Amino acid sequence: MPSAADRIDFGPPRDAGAIRSFGLALLVHAALIAALTWGVNWKRTDKTTAFEAELWSSVPQEAAPKLAEPPPSPPPPPPAPQIAAKVQQLPPPAPEVKVDIALEQEKKRKLLSEQVQAENERKTKQEQAKQEKAKQELAKQEQLKQDQAKRKAAEDLKQAEAKKQALKVLATAQEQEAQRQKNIARAMGLAGATGGESAKGTAQKSSGPSSSYAGKIKARVKPNIVFTEDISGNPTAEVEVRTALDGTITSQRLVKSSGNKAWDEAVVKAIIRTETMPRDVDGRVPPLMILEFRPKD
Repeated sequence: MPSAADRIDFGPPRDAGAIRSFGLALLVHAALIAALTWGVNWKRTDKTTAFEAELWSSVPQEAAPKLAEPPPSPPPPPPAPQIAAKVQQLPPPAPEVKVDIALEQEKKRKLLSEQVQAENERKTKQEQAKQEKAKQELAKQEQLKQDQAKRKAAEDLKQAEAKKQALKVLATAQEQEAQRQKNIARAMGLAGATGGESAKGTAQKSSGPSSSYAGKIKARVKPNIVFTEDISGNPTAEVEVRTALDGTITSQRLVKSSGNKAWDEAVVKAIIRTETMPRDVDGRVPPLMILEFRPKD
């Protein structure tokens, strides 16, 4: 069996710094306990002024022996939540720090206010520039419209003046042509005219009915009128009569009433019964005639 000396020889070597490390650890723990104790009790210091008084007695007395107090035991280390609580109970920051923060906040507020004001001024200037540009564009458009209206009015006036001049030239030409035609017709009429010395026409022959032709028509139509009523006055009924070349009546139409319906109907029926109009002295029958009939003629 191996001896104790052999076991020591074969064991691990002893650490020479173990004692020093253990002593440093104890020192650090003691410092930590002292710091925690001072942190708990630093505010509990009684600031009340202490007074001392000495009492003298006329009779000498022997003093009692001094009471020996046991040394105070070190307080146990506080848990972590108590350390946090002590940290929270630290005194508030100095008023200067609060003042600096307030000044910094005021500077930021002023800077933000200035930025907002500058942005508002920029937007206002942009809006004013847009409005001014819109006004200028509107003024240009209005001026353009006025110029176009003036040009159109000038063109219309020019066209109206040209049209007026053209109409005037045309009227003059027409008057001249009409006068020329009259002169030609008059010259031709004078060459072979058949009218009397008092005639004022331009045709070679008179185309209207002769003065005796009305009597011939009256003599032809009046026997065919059947009217037996008594009528006041002597009203006139006018009838339009159209005839063929041989005098045959093709149509008849009342163009003006006499005011008496019976007399109007009697005249129209008489013309229908007549059927054919007589020829004039030149052998012709006018194609269109307006005949007047009165009951008392």
